[in-house]
Amino acid sequence: MSLCQPDALHICDGSEEENNTILDHLQEQGVIKKLTKYENCWLARTDPRDVARVESRTVIVTQEQCDTVPSPCGGGMSQLGRWMSQEEWDKAMNERFPGCMKGRTMYVIPFSMGPVGSPLSKIGVELTDSPYVVVSMRVMTRMGKAVLNALGNGDFVRCLHSVGCPLPLKKPLVSNWPCNPDLTLIAHIPDQRKIVSFGSGYGGNSLLGKKCFALRIASRIAKEEGWLAEHMLILGVTNPAGQKKYIAAAFPSACGKTNLAMMCPALSGWKVECVGDDIAWMKFDKEGNLRAINPENGFFGVAPGTSSKSNPNAMKTIFRNTIFTNVAETSEGGVYWEGMDEQLPEGVTITSWKNKPWTPEEGEPSAHPNSRFCTPAPQCPIIDPQWESPEGVPIEAIIFGGRRPEGVPLVYESFSWTHGVFVGATMRSEATAAAEHKNKVIMHDPFAMRPFFGYNFGHYLTHWLSMEQRPNSKLPKIFHVNWFRKCPSGKFLWPGYGENIRVLEWIFHRLNGEAGAMPSAVGYVPGGGSLNLSGLKESVNLDELFNISRDFWEKEVQDIRIYFDHEVNNDLPIEMERQLEMLSQRIRQL
Repeated sequence: MSLCQPDALHICDGSEEENNTILDHLQEQGVIKKLTKYENCWLARTDPRDVARVESRTVIVTQEQCDTVPSPCGGGMSQLGRWMSQEEWDKAMNERFPGCMKGRTMYVIPFSMGPVGSPLSKIGVELTDSPYVVVSMRVMTRMGKAVLNALGNGDFVRCLHSVGCPLPLKKPLVSNWPCNPDLTLIAHIPDQRKIVSFGSGYGGNSLLGKKCFALRIASRIAKEEGWLAEHMLILGVTNPAGQKKYIAAAFPSACGKTNLAMMCPALSGWKVECVGDDIAWMKFDKEGNLRAINPENGFFGVAPGTSSKSNPNAMKTIFRNTIFTNVAETSEGGVYWEGMDEQLPEGVTITSWKNKPWTPEEGEPSAHPNSRFCTPAPQCPIIDPQWESPEGVPIEAIIFGGRRPEGVPLVYESFSWTHGVFVGATMRSEATAAAEHKNKVIMHDPFAMRPFFGYNFGHYLTHWLSMEQRPNSKLPKIFHVNWFRKCPSGKFLWPGYGENIRVLEWIFHRLNGEAGAMPSAVGYVPGGGSLNLSGLKESVNLDELFNISRDFWEKEVQDIRIYFDHEVNNDLPIEMERQLEMLSQRIRQL
């Protein structure tokens, strides 16, 4: 209070009455607008300078740089995180926070990541001057009185957030959206279990339970306590005989995580149910099973590309009790975005995310590429019955994947746990709109965690490798998938969406020791006839889908070696060096 100097203090109880009051307040301020076409849905438009995570201004504060990031060979800036010294942080804090909440209310948000009271859950308390954050955190976390009761005198992660716009304003807001992009900074202080964010109201920078807590801080806690905090969806898949298995899968943002987590299977008799679409906390139980919870309580999904074709279950989830941000608006009080694939009624007009009239001839999208829906998970029609199980669900397979337009097969299985860790460490994908990078650049994104590591990536790899040494551990099998391979003309080789159940079916059978597989240079691939293609509406060229080009993979090995040498340097575990050399040898034999 003395540092930020708010005019008022409000301790959130999480009630419906409180939520409605804050929503009405936001509407009066012009921050959100009610979408009359739907039940309790709202639209927020942000300042165009505050639309995504800002990796260049997201830091981890530790005493030693090597605790946060490996030292790149030859010096320079690490691609695996940003380190800030305690001295720099103290100066940055003092430049930003004194008086930052003048004229505003400080909201105190007690929240639980994971089901309240679960042994896998953790509690945080966020102080914020953004009512938008309050209503969003109520969707994304378990928030309010029950959390305070569960906390008692226990430990919790301390979270402080300010939009950085004390009142009276020095200059007018854009879109009535308070932010301070010139001074935006998101800091994590793991030794103190603390997160401090300034200047941004965008979800990934301000909803501090999400990536900041659930990945960066949680991965550090997980290392110390012997578990895993990962950027992974969790789904349950049931075969026609009623046997069910749970799978965790890591994809970079906007690469189809939510679509896979909410899949409508194209194969008769198969069922997919969603535990979570973004983050998994996984811990071995006493019997050696790796059990996972979804620490979140909602979906913070990318809107563009979401349609009744790509994700019908998401479309059935999001049109009540949802906060949309930076999507377009229709004149009938609805929402619109690119890839929605819905014909608008005649006479209905569109207002873009920039609050301007829009037509397809504009030359720019109506919705921001990183526009979002923030919607309660229990509304999902295929939410898994065990999604809030306190002990978590047992994970039998882990899938890695990304957008690789060429060279990478549709699916392959790792030769071993260590090889699977190598597969995760060498993930590459086209950059996405969820961060500030431009599209169509192939980037290294190990474990889909590159922007989210809470500590040195080399130490992270050692932690993953150590799971094999745990007594009685039943390690999941590890796979890699690539839905996005294209032919030379630019057409996708695999139909994707609901047809991806065919790949999950092969994985399911591999877990039961039933499906055929052949060793290849990169891992085990489906044997002849073991990938079920019956009933596919369009022909699929399996030779192209599974072709492993020596030229492509020699370049891949070269790029991985350069990346390891430069970015991970002396912190690279020797096991990863050996795996790279073994891959190189297999490629040379092609």
